[in-house]
Amino acid sequence: MLRWAIFIIIFGIIDIYAYQAFKTVNKSQWLNIVYWAVSIIVIGNFVLYYYGFNRRDGFTHAHGYAFGFFIAILIPKMFLLILMLSEDIFRMPLAIYRFFTEGETAKGNYLPSRRQFISQIALGIAAIPFTSVLYGIYRGKYNYKVLKHTLYFEDLPQAFDGYKITQISDIHSGSFDNMDKVKYGVDLINEQGSDVILFTGDIVNNKTDELLPYVKVFNKLKAKDGLYSVLGNHDYGDYIQWESTDAKTKNLEDLKRLQKEIGFDLLLNESRFLEKDGERIALIGVENWGAGGFKKAGDLNKASQDIDKKDFKILMSHDPSHWGQEVIKDDYHYHLTLSGHTHGMQFGIEIPGWFKWSPVKWRYKHWAGIYEDTGQYINVNRGFGYLAFPGRVGIWPEITVIELKKGIANT
Repeated sequence: MLRWAIFIIIFGIIDIYAYQAFKTVNKSQWLNIVYWAVSIIVIGNFVLYYYGFNRRDGFTHAHGYAFGFFIAILIPKMFLLILMLSEDIFRMPLAIYRFFTEGETAKGNYLPSRRQFISQIALGIAAIPFTSVLYGIYRGKYNYKVLKHTLYFEDLPQAFDGYKITQISDIHSGSFDNMDKVKYGVDLINEQGSDVILFTGDIVNNKTDELLPYVKVFNKLKAKDGLYSVLGNHDYGDYIQWESTDAKTKNLEDLKRLQKEIGFDLLLNESRFLEKDGERIALIGVENWGAGGFKKAGDLNKASQDIDKKDFKILMSHDPSHWGQEVIKDDYHYHLTLSGHTHGMQFGIEIPGWFKWSPVKWRYKHWAGIYEDTGQYINVNRGFGYLAFPGRVGIWPEITVIELKKGIANT
């Protein structure tokens, strides 16, 4: 009750400030009523679905949209709060001045009225995040982008010069609500014509059943040298309640079976070799290893026990924190690591080649794109699907194509 009381008080303050801008510009009593009706309905829906209803089976689409529409009104109102508070920086000193200089002649109305043009500007600015969030829910979550990178390695085997990898990550099939859009994304993956397709985990939100409607979609994925995958933190079923340990174990085994049915070779702390013209590169896949309370089932030493230190190595590890905390310190020198997990928070601002920002950078040092350390590289894929918030704003779903080239290391 205390938690909800605090929540209502905080949002109430935000709402009252936002309403002041709305009321200053709008003179219709009916629109004022609509403002409060929409706010109450969205907040009530959020409270009931996101926290109130039983979520033992995880997020439903109803939970997602309740959260999405809450975000759609919260962010614009926070902009209005900031702008209205900024106006109060000037209004409050004037109110104090009138209190001491005008006395009773002001009849208690010491606080100057809000200026209409400032409220108009505030509403105009707030409309930008409002429409952006709605676009993200309606279109952004399927706005697939193909991002291409070329990486140079002096010790890349000659036979693999020009070798192309397509990486996808974080499918989260339980969140999808448009089969045709997902099919389009799969076709876009195949159009890249890469030599191999690597999937870096989180194929479901919580339960294997979420994947069933999409098996015949994802089994259309094709690559000359095959499809390989690893598990992400959501694949283990750790975030919902199970009637028994056996049920949870069966769910994971069913997930492994479905991945095989799709065509993925699932690497569980193990390795494979990709061979071409008598040369090879090592492909290593670890189970999830994540800092900050996430599952640490990944075992890098076990996964690499069948490869040589001199082999050219590509590592698949779902959580990029693994790279920073274990991989780059390892004696084996993993040339390229492929991760996902962060989704880029599904919200941010990107200007390709110039600027990249998302709040998730405060949680993850490596959160989207290519990073380098001691001659080792990681690509953090922004994810194919989405989770919780049913949309994407500025950080679009990603299909990564990486071409390996033999030559002087990247600058």
